[in-house]
Amino acid sequence: MGLSRISLALIMCILGLAVLESCRAQDSPQDFLAPHNRARAQVGVGPMTWDESVAAYARDYANKRKGDCKLIHSGGRYGENIAWGSGDLSAASAVGMWVAEKSLYDYNSNKCIGDPWGCLHYTQVVWRKSTRLGCAKVRCVSGGTFIICNYNPPGNYNGQRPYYTVTSI
Repeated sequence: MGLSRISLALIMCILGLAVLESCRAQDSPQDFLAPHNRARAQVGVGPMTWDESVAAYARDYANKRKGDCKLIHSGGRYGENIAWGSGDLSAASAVGMWVAEKSLYDYNSNKCIGDPWGCLHYTQVVWRKSTRLGCAKVRCVSGGTFIICNYNPPGNYNGQRPYYTVTSI
């Protein structure tokens, strides 16, 4: 009977580690890349690839924001999207918030509908010339989650379109 309790405890421990690993896996490079590339494919833009140098920049800045998690842009050399969530915000949820701004982008005028800044997260996600991505996530000291994605080369240049449609080429 003692051996079966030890075996049960060992199995529970292994299952616990597996659950922890699956939680951590929800914020892997692929978890950031996949929703970006789905949004890009919808408008005919090629996929992005993960860039460890860009990701290192994102990790460094995310760690600087960990103490206050204010939505302040880094002002660095890359394009950038940032997000904050009160709980454990996932990579897919953060990218989903940015992609949801698609409805605020008017391709014909190449402007955001209503708020002039209201679709710029989306346009950065689908910016055709941005081909390398690096993202990071930190748990905030005060609670919540801060996520940053950086894009190389950057996008959102005034007067330029994020992508071209078949009819506009």
